[in-house]
Amino acid sequence: MSTLFLLLFFLIFSRTLSLQLRYHDNREMEQYLQQVSSSNPDITHLYSIGQQLWVLVLGLSPAHHVVGVPEFKYVGNMHGNEVLGRVLLLQLIDHLVEDYRDDQLWAQQLINSTRIHILPTMNPDGFDDADTHCHYIQGRFNHNGVDLNRNFPDPFNGLRKEQQHLDEQKQEAEVQAVIAWLRTESFVLSANLHGGALVASYPYDNANGGSELVGRASISPDNDVFVHLAKVYAQSHASMHRGVSCYGGGAFQDGITNGYEWYPLSGGMQDYNYVWAQCLELTLEVSCCKFPPESELPDMWRDNRDALIHYILQVHLGVKGRVFDSSRMAVKNALVEVKGRHNLCPFRTDGHGEYYRLLLPGNYSFTVTYPGHEVLTETLSVPYGPDQYSALRHDFFLRQSSVDISSNSGSAPLDDCDNTVLIGGGARQQAKLAIWLLGLLYFQALIG
Repeated sequence: MSTLFLLLFFLIFSRTLSLQLRYHDNREMEQYLQQVSSSNPDITHLYSIGQQLWVLVLGLSPAHHVVGVPEFKYVGNMHGNEVLGRVLLLQLIDHLVEDYRDDQLWAQQLINSTRIHILPTMNPDGFDDADTHCHYIQGRFNHNGVDLNRNFPDPFNGLRKEQQHLDEQKQEAEVQAVIAWLRTESFVLSANLHGGALVASYPYDNANGGSELVGRASISPDNDVFVHLAKVYAQSHASMHRGVSCYGGGAFQDGITNGYEWYPLSGGMQDYNYVWAQCLELTLEVSCCKFPPESELPDMWRDNRDALIHYILQVHLGVKGRVFDSSRMAVKNALVEVKGRHNLCPFRTDGHGEYYRLLLPGNYSFTVTYPGHEVLTETLSVPYGPDQYSALRHDFFLRQSSVDISSNSGSAPLDDCDNTVLIGGGARQQAKLAIWLLGLLYFQALIG
């Protein structure tokens, strides 16, 4: 009886335990994530995507996707010496769980309507090797000396699956893990957190000299949405929106920039997410100093806290729904295209037959194409969804065609772009979590 009482005591106590605002090493971080997941199994789920890359999910159904609930992710510490992102993401987890448990309406609405994946560090080896200097690059690369944000297959080097798979064979293990992760979840919106500047950067990061080049920028078909997303973060941040430069560098109007206009980058993660995983991603540079002094962390958390939350809400922009064939079965790989937005890889339905399109309020013409069915075109009036914690819901119902209609219908054929999502009930490797009394005692000693 005494052992059971002690266990219940630790569960109750640890659930209300706040995370100390300081740097935590990789072992401490993993211990914290295990503790949060063990203490809050109804709203959190911890899993690994390999290479000691731990992801904590927050949501009403944290271990599994629910149709109609969008998938969101944050990735931190991609460059091991740019460390504020991992601190912010751990604090965000603590903040969301604590306010949810305190019955704060905003936290309950956000967690109940969204599945939020948080990967605090993508480069744990780089973090271990990092120098605490503001500008030095020691720790930027992984243990093989590779910059992970130059190591993704680049869509401007070719879109065909064969080229992509050849490129993937050259990727670092951390990058391969993230690519596999993108194929297990239908992520809709994402951001990766960096340091060394104070700006929200949006795609494209690269170009090939085509129509995407407008002036000095490389503009995507969803540029209006990307600009909106970047402004949401910058304007919600305490100072980013002022466009103040770091260390005498160029200023950023409104605190945002097109990635290519800032500097061209090949092999970046945000272009890969957008083109091949149909997930809109920003790069958030959240601190001028790559490794800020611990004394500055409380102010930096306050500066970023609201921006991190407001950005998650944008996953509810636009339209979401399913595509059904003539037998009323939800179908995967149906093309769902918006007039005037010629994506390099057309957006398709996932393994659940779902589509998500982040769009600003307005009227849009949708064209849905699926083999053996008539091409369907409908015009939708799209409201602003984040205020209601939901995008507009709209299902498309197709009619069988008496004539076999090719799946491309003027768009890229299905085998040109490999953005198929493999639905397998969550991540590749689920963490086996147990409640360890000794582990809890050790953890509480670490952060107490």
